[in-house]
Amino acid sequence: AFRVCCVSGQTAGEESSRYLLFVLPAPACCSSRYGLAFLSCYGFFVAYALRVNLSVAMVDMLKNRSSVNNSSSVCPHHSIPVPKHNHTASVYDWDSETQGWILGSFFYGYILTQIPGGYLARKYGAKWLFGIGILCTVIFTLLTPVAADLGAGYLIAVRVLEGIGEGVSYPAMHAMWASWAPPLERSRLLTISYTGAQLGTVVALPLSGQICFYLDWTYVFYIFGAVGLLWFVLWAYFVSNSPSLHKRISEDEKTYIMASLKNELSPTTDYIPWTSILKSLPLWAIVVAHFSYNWTFYTLLTLLPTYMNDILGFSIQQNGMLSALPYLGCWLLALLGGQLADLLREKYLIRTVIVRKAFTIVGMVGPAVFLVAAGYTGCNYVLAIAFLTLSSSLGGVSASGFNINHLDIAPSYAGILLGITNSFATIPGMVGPVIARSLTKSNTIPEWQIVFYISAAINIFGAVFFTMFGKGTLHHKH
Repeated sequence: AFRVCCVSGQTAGEESSRYLLFVLPAPACCSSRYGLAFLSCYGFFVAYALRVNLSVAMVDMLKNRSSVNNSSSVCPHHSIPVPKHNHTASVYDWDSETQGWILGSFFYGYILTQIPGGYLARKYGAKWLFGIGILCTVIFTLLTPVAADLGAGYLIAVRVLEGIGEGVSYPAMHAMWASWAPPLERSRLLTISYTGAQLGTVVALPLSGQICFYLDWTYVFYIFGAVGLLWFVLWAYFVSNSPSLHKRISEDEKTYIMASLKNELSPTTDYIPWTSILKSLPLWAIVVAHFSYNWTFYTLLTLLPTYMNDILGFSIQQNGMLSALPYLGCWLLALLGGQLADLLREKYLIRTVIVRKAFTIVGMVGPAVFLVAAGYTGCNYVLAIAFLTLSSSLGGVSASGFNINHLDIAPSYAGILLGITNSFATIPGMVGPVIARSLTKSNTIPEWQIVFYISAAINIFGAVFFTMFGKGTLHHKH
């Protein structure tokens, strides 16, 4: 099933006038590469479910939460009075500053293992790094109720450790895909894999609310922890570091993947060209885009429940689904975008760089426009939620833009590059919500408009910078 064809620099623009050896694509159905995509999707599902469940459980972990439900919101309340269940779990007396530290502490651990994650995955293989990273997060999640009982300091420590475990997940997975994803299937496979994150958020937000309501908040951690343990068993059994090491892969698929990546990967694993990496402008273009996108993403992730409660008058417990809507849209559009991006590159031979930039512009300018619009909806909560959902959904398109561009410019170092860009992109998770909270002290609509304007401006700047300096082809190879 070999065919040799010449790819000229003008048509596909991927490899300037070089002869490439193509192998007819191995079928996608039941293939090992799609098996990896779905299992890693489940892995990211676990990672994100464990990341967001605390923000919902927090509502139930605090004393005198009845005062929260009756607090005056700017718009009239929509919440239906609900019968109180007799909960036996402990509640704590933490002030808002302590709560802020508990919710933000995760990112302080998360930023530490980004670059080491990329380096270790390259040196020792991504399978066990990803697996054990998420297993650590699972174990510390199961210890959360014990830590909370011991005191806020212990809980913060546990969250930092969870962050350290989860920090390796993206760089490890990028390194894994460098040896698994054929170039023309990249957008498809990677969007399936990484959208597990949105899916985890979509399921964990409403489900945590229900678990808190019918059982008590400790079960949020036990139930999601158990789901994580099951994932680890499947991951350990079914996944291999590369097609050549896989026990159950078909010969056709192995040949197809390895031939398609022949010109992409550098043979040695020891040498890492740090200076050329850090001098690479296309890499800094991804850094700026990633930072900008995450500013909006993390601000919304941590403060959407607050906005819905304080301004629109929804309480998160009964409206977990409303907070999940933006992530549901994001998940759908990221998946569809991945299919479309590869179709444009494969069938219509549109150059990778153009696809990446177009998807980045739609996925960053679109959210900016609708985020600002959401600030002007007043108390029309249907419109407000529609705009917030549109904003977040369009953000999903960028999953096939800057988000996987690392693999286009230097597949051999993709894990390390992602570690670098994700380190910068974690900073908004640490400072974005803090700045937003300090700007919205009185919780008025004009104050929130400022928060939305800042996010939108940062987003547009990121899109412009990436459009000017991004690249879509191998940037250098050693």
